[in-house]
Amino acid sequence: MFIGNIEINGVSVLAPLAGITDLPFRLICREMGAALVYTEMISCEGLIRRQPATVDVCASVPEERPVSFQLFGGKPASMAEAARILSGQGADIVDINMGCPVKKVVRNGSGSALLKDLARAEEMIKRTVAASSVPVTVKIRTGWEKTDFVAVEFARMAEASGAAAVAVHGRYAKQGFSGHADWTSIARVKEAVGIPVMGNGDVLSAHDAKRMLDTTGCDLVMIGRGALGNPWIFREVEAYIATGVLPAPPTVTERGDMLLAHLNAVVARMRNKVVGVKLMRKHAAWYSKCMNGAAEFRRVVNHVETVEAFTEAVEGFFTAGATLRSHTGGCVEDGYYYVKTDPCVGPS
Repeated sequence: MFIGNIEINGVSVLAPLAGITDLPFRLICREMGAALVYTEMISCEGLIRRQPATVDVCASVPEERPVSFQLFGGKPASMAEAARILSGQGADIVDINMGCPVKKVVRNGSGSALLKDLARAEEMIKRTVAASSVPVTVKIRTGWEKTDFVAVEFARMAEASGAAAVAVHGRYAKQGFSGHADWTSIARVKEAVGIPVMGNGDVLSAHDAKRMLDTTGCDLVMIGRGALGNPWIFREVEAYIATGVLPAPPTVTERGDMLLAHLNAVVARMRNKVVGVKLMRKHAAWYSKCMNGAAEFRRVVNHVETVEAFTEAVEGFFTAGATLRSHTGGCVEDGYYYVKTDPCVGPS
């Protein structure tokens, strides 16, 4: 299928995850079969001002393509200028975040605040489409609150304004990440528009992805929290959709090897290696989810600050007879729910 003129070979999409979907993780997910990957949210204002941290988030390489660069901001003119910049430096798709419910984003008129201002959202999409040389997409929620369902009207407006696709997270903004995603809202949007629709929310396994495709009719399945510590989910989804057969899950050794590859890729991009090690602590928790002894492993890695010590901890845990208790979905262990994340980290 195509989003604009960009061919997407597959059905699984890595959702934008702030603080998670950096270049190393996107490359891993593409290697594991993701048909399309999203960057972290990129501040329009930060990009226009060439702030170093924002510029770093925009790092990309040909191997991860196709890649969608997701922008957030509250000013139509700034959104258009940021899209112009990104479309000229390697983005295949530019996405406008109109669904993030995080307070610091919403209070600036960005993210899901735009669900309450259709006129400004429409101006933003039109100006962004005019400024971009690549397809522009939009990511939304069902509405601001439960009594305010705007997804269908919003998606129709986005299509009429030139958007090439729309992603729908089946929760309303004030819901955050609580409760369950309403997949019927995704189906309603799919029925209402002619552009591709991506379904998002509560896809934690290949079976979930198949069920979402079957029940909503969506074109692509966007996976966020289900990929944390489990990039193999993309391999599983693509295989299951294509053949009806699930590939063998990763072994404990494969999990450890992937975590170390992830670690080395992250620290290779860091001038301060300690920062990279600290960034990987949360990933270590996710990679070890549902494994016997994971609580002690987390305790150890949460105190290491060198690549060598981190590597030693990983090798010791993943090769010392650690066993996996379960494979798919969320896992509760020692009061820690591994696929639950702070809204700033969850799919927006």
